[in-house]
Amino acid sequence: MKAIKRFSPSCIARLQREIQEAQGNEVFALGFLDTKGLVSTLEVSARGQEQRVLAVDPRLEAADVFIHNHPSGLLTPSDADLAIASRAAQAGVGCFIVDNPVEQVYVVTEPIKKRPVKKLHAPDILAALEEGGAIAKRLPAYENRRSQLELMQLIIRGFNDDALVAAEAGTGVGKSFAYLLPALSYALANDERIVISTATITLQQQLYEKDIPLVISALGNREKKLKVVLIKGRGHYLCRRRLKEALQEQGLLDEGECQDLRAIHDWSKTTRTGSRSDLSFMPQEGLWSRICAEADCCMGMHCPEREGCFVLALRKESADARILVVNHHLLFADLAARHEGAGYKHTVVLPPYSRVIVDEAHTVEGAATSFFSQEFSRLGISRHLGRLYRRSRGGSPLGLLPGLASLGAAEERLEALEAALRLIRDSAEALDLAALELCQTEGVFRLTPSKAPLIQELLLPHLRALGQHLCAFTAGIQELLDRLEPQDEDTALAWEVRALMRRLDAIGAICTAFMEFRERSATEVLWLEGHFKTGSGAARGSWAAFIVSPIAVAPSLKEALFVPNKTVICLSATLTVADSFAYWNSRCGLSLVEDRKVLTGQFPSPFPYASSVLLAIPQDAPLPEPDHERYRAFVDKAAVELVQCAGGSSLVLFTSYEALRSAYTAAVPVLAQQGIRCLKQGDDDRNRLLRTFLKDEQSVLFATDSFWEGVDAPGDTLRLVILCRLPFRAPNEPVFQARCEALQKQGANPFMELSLPESVMKFKQGFGRLMRRSSDHGVVVVLDGRVLWKRYGQYFLRSLPETKTSFADFTGILRQVERFLGRQRL
Repeated sequence: MKAIKRFSPSCIARLQREIQEAQGNEVFALGFLDTKGLVSTLEVSARGQEQRVLAVDPRLEAADVFIHNHPSGLLTPSDADLAIASRAAQAGVGCFIVDNPVEQVYVVTEPIKKRPVKKLHAPDILAALEEGGAIAKRLPAYENRRSQLELMQLIIRGFNDDALVAAEAGTGVGKSFAYLLPALSYALANDERIVISTATITLQQQLYEKDIPLVISALGNREKKLKVVLIKGRGHYLCRRRLKEALQEQGLLDEGECQDLRAIHDWSKTTRTGSRSDLSFMPQEGLWSRICAEADCCMGMHCPEREGCFVLALRKESADARILVVNHHLLFADLAARHEGAGYKHTVVLPPYSRVIVDEAHTVEGAATSFFSQEFSRLGISRHLGRLYRRSRGGSPLGLLPGLASLGAAEERLEALEAALRLIRDSAEALDLAALELCQTEGVFRLTPSKAPLIQELLLPHLRALGQHLCAFTAGIQELLDRLEPQDEDTALAWEVRALMRRLDAIGAICTAFMEFRERSATEVLWLEGHFKTGSGAARGSWAAFIVSPIAVAPSLKEALFVPNKTVICLSATLTVADSFAYWNSRCGLSLVEDRKVLTGQFPSPFPYASSVLLAIPQDAPLPEPDHERYRAFVDKAAVELVQCAGGSSLVLFTSYEALRSAYTAAVPVLAQQGIRCLKQGDDDRNRLLRTFLKDEQSVLFATDSFWEGVDAPGDTLRLVILCRLPFRAPNEPVFQARCEALQKQGANPFMELSLPESVMKFKQGFGRLMRRSSDHGVVVVLDGRVLWKRYGQYFLRSLPETKTSFADFTGILRQVERFLGRQRL
């Protein structure tokens, strides 16, 4: 058969180039059909011998056709070809063989014809958000936003054209409705599942409880009801089996834990979801970890509480849902498992899908880095060991191992296991002390080949000892498991023990990774993070974390997220630097994608920044630079005087806890006399702290890091934001440092390609805390003069919307802030 009957001309040309570049050898590719049934898009999967690619690319199930060439020109399928075709057919994928010139094609198995896709009709969908439209009528404070309608048009193109989309939508654009209307309309029209992923559970719940029901009601009566399910990670749900076991062990808990456990037991009788967020209180983390539905503790089909399992009920519920609302961590867990071989046609962590919306996409690199990182600490080891074996105050053996030994009639083994456990505790303690010593100067310590002598002397002996003791201990536990009778092998006790064994084995694997730091340093960052306590008992309260993180996540995101899915739409209020997507695209893998339609767009905020916001930057000569010893005293004094001008209603953002504590300590005695309440990050749970701040207009919140984003304080609650320092990453932060070095090796400029754009994006997030509604007004003060006198400062200023500005000495700025806020209050 002529190839032109099965391939588009552009696809034939691409395949010819790939075969030529492979010097006429075999090329294996995944093909994707267009609406005419022609292979119009290719992704090269492998090059080489047939037998080498029989372990076909895990993306196979996402394709329509598996294609390879026969260099001999004879297209009759071999036994290996038939094996490949059979594997492909099981996944619903066709198999083609072509000659090297790509003139002829042999169809081994036909691809399954696609159902006709119903494209979205933009005018109908846009009408819902125009004045008098179905959604507009349902919003009490509707505003016609041109940027929102333009964003929706881009998203509609993303669905209709099977495209990858990156969109920056400024505060107030209304991006949730801009993507929900097309997504829900497409799901209804084509009976397809769409995953919506957010960075936080708070946004998950807002979408599920508020925004999505409103959009569904606006879509009107449909023959098919659109099913929507909110899914969190398993650790957010209660396990009934583990709860029962904990209730039987109440004598091992303190009084506070017992009270929480009894309250959870009462709640478990009435809760429909089993989700921790539905509790009226926040249980202690140690207690919740003992009763939550963690994957490695799940007994699956063997669980006696399977009928009442919350996770299983949720899985059944989501099986026929067309909209799944998840968080980034859960999405990455599913994508990673599929990319590693689980496939794309069946349920893994989530049911199968091919279209994804990623909200708050500016967090994707950080979320992916966190997901693919591994860590352990002395505290974690101690918790695992305590669950397995400990002694009561009276000396009686407690924990899971005595019960396991009793089941296997192997009580005599307990003494040896207890001795092995003590060796683990001792070696973990020694390792922790060595790590804290290495972290003493900077708080962190990165393992690099240049530090090999120090690492070999202080760290490796303890790592080796811990790894060996863990191995011996788990081997001893395995001996107990091996002695169980068949009827006891699937008891809850045995499952819990195996789960803890796997966790200890994982810690042993991290120890091995640290010992191989030289070989791994090209692709991974192996580092220590010290957590130091002050005051009495500080030495015992301090501990170190041992962390392994990937240097680059872009290739993984490209292969797992962008390549296999038909549509991926990424949105955030901050994706560009100086009007360019280049930085975000490169960090998240979108720039690595070839032969796919990529759409981008910027949609500015409709808020009146030009009249309602004053951007003030002091120009005192000489204003101390941030690294100067006088700078902290300047910030401490300036923050107090600015907050006094605003009468509270202020958010002061820092880049370090040390600077935060200094400014807070200086502010409290002065501001308290004026009735201004001072709040500090770390003094309470984040959500409770924010609620307190929102309720009190005469308050000021001193915060750092995570509070640069996710703070939504409209109205007079927040009229002044102080950005104390440009949010550049600390140069000694291990992952950041390793990424800078990787860029240098590629001949790039780490400052311009990583440090600066990352800082600009966080700066934009901090600036964006001020104006959350079109009626808001206030001042943003930047106490870092580098934004004016350094050449790179223009990148920060160009990334902000147009505002009123005041670049004067600090005394002049105080007057203008007072005048501006006073005028706005009239």
